[in-house]
Amino acid sequence: MTTHHKDAATSIDKRVGALFKAAPSVLTPYSQLMKAASAGGALDGRTKELMAFSISIAIRCEDCIIFHLRAALSHGAGREEIVEAISVAIEMGGGPSVVYGGRALEALEGLS
Repeated sequence: MTTHHKDAATSIDKRVGALFKAAPSVLTPYSQLMKAASAGGALDGRTKELMAFSISIAIRCEDCIIFHLRAALSHGAGREEIVEAISVAIEMGGGPSVVYGGRALEALEGLS
């Protein structure tokens, strides 16, 4: 894991943790929503995290890209699956997703 991406992931965790402490009445139900939405069902957790990763690229959320990439990797997603998810994001998000897809691929290299 490169220092840059490791530091970015740590910063995301700290910021979100601080927000949870500051606004627990909002973030606790949101956390429950995230857990329910990402839990295995007809789609497994890996597939759902790849979907969230792809959406993160299409909506251009850098922190979301790192957060969901890390989660997809922890669910066992491989490089080919990650690259295909980037491709879907480009299909849906157009030119800007090419730029963010490049950032996502760089993050993959950094987090792998």
